[in-house]
Order: sequence, then C-alpha cells, then structure tokens
Amino acid sequence: MRDAYHEELDSLTDKLVEMTRLTRSAISRATTALLDADLQLAESVISRDEEVNATFADLEASIFELMARQQPVAVDLRMVITALRMGTDLERMGDLAVHVAKVARLRHPESAIPPELRSTILEMGQVAENLVTKAGSCVASRDAESAMELDADDDAMDRLHRKLFRDILAKDWAHGVEPAIDITLVGRYYERYADHAVRVAQAVVYLVTGSRPN
Repeated sequence: MRDAYHEELDSLTDKLVEMTRLTRSAISRATTALLDADLQLAESVISRDEEVNATFADLEASIFELMARQQPVAVDLRMVITALRMGTDLERMGDLAVHVAKVARLRHPESAIPPELRSTILEMGQVAENLVTKAGSCVASRDAESAMELDADDDAMDRLHRKLFRDILAKDWAHGVEPAIDITLVGRYYERYADHAVRVAQAVVYLVTGSRPN
C-alpha cells in the first residue's frame, strides 16, 4: 500500500513536469506566431491550451483523492500543497501564452510587433522558455539550489520589459496608440509568465527545505 501511495505522490511530479513542457511549447509557438503573423500557429496555441487545462484538472483530482484517502502529513503534505500551487501557476502560464497568441490573431495578417522591437520580443520569448525549462528541471529533480537561481534569472525579463516601455514612450515613437497598447499588453504577458515560473521554483524551495525564499 505504501509503495502505491508513493507512486501516486511521484505521479504529481510527473504531471507538473508535463505542464512545464506544455507551457514551454505554448509560449514558444505564441512568440513565433506573434513575430511572423502566423494565424494557424496562433490558433493552435489557443486550441491546445485545453491540454494544459486537462492536465491541471487531472492533477487537482489526484491531489483531492490523495488528501481524502491517505491524509498525508509532514513532507508528504507539503508535497501535495506545493503541487497544487505549482499547478495553478503553470495553468496561468498557459493562459498567458494564449493571450500572446490572441494578440497575434487580432492583428493578422500584419505583425503586431514593429521591426525595431522584434529582437526584444524574441529575447523575451527565449527568456520565458529558459525560465520554464529550468523550473521544470527543478521540479523533476527537487533541486532547491537551482530553483533559488530563478529569481535572479528573471532579472533579464524585467530588463527587457523596462526596455519596451522606454521604446514606446520615446519621442521618436512613430507607430501610434494601437501598437503601443498591443506591445504594452504583450510585455506584461511575458513578464507575468516569468513571475509565475519563479513562483514554481519558489515552491520547489519550500518543498525541499520547508522554508519560503525571501
């Protein structure tokens, strides 16, 4: 019985790692759709968000069943609680990738991103992918040391987010209000995506150490 119980606990980790994989793919494809004005790719990001939602629903169901049947305590209880928190953050990351894809869809057949900002958006997408990949690795390995690095890794996203605002507010901005709004929203989506990845990593630290990062 205990072996089956621990297999169930391990399955929570497997589901979380799968969610990191799905949300990484989503933000990667959403970034490409945004930069290339690829309507088909944008639609695929939006429709495939159901995979993230379904995995999260499966995770929730497993957690509630474990709580009801096994009444976990100590480290096992911490695992169950943090799994739910991480799943919530990852589900939200999937939603944020969808928001990026919806901006791409809204502006099709044009790209929502002016040429001079394409490299910044591309880099934001790459940082987002790196953060969720590292978060997933930390979840799988329960590597608290690496997880604590994500807060510093997120500094790159914050820097890029500030750069977007400087570019939009510059006196030589020539693209008008509508693109400025699109870019403001997109920048916020990437920034929040990164914040949720950091929260996942912080949950790993709490799971391993029992203490919350400062």
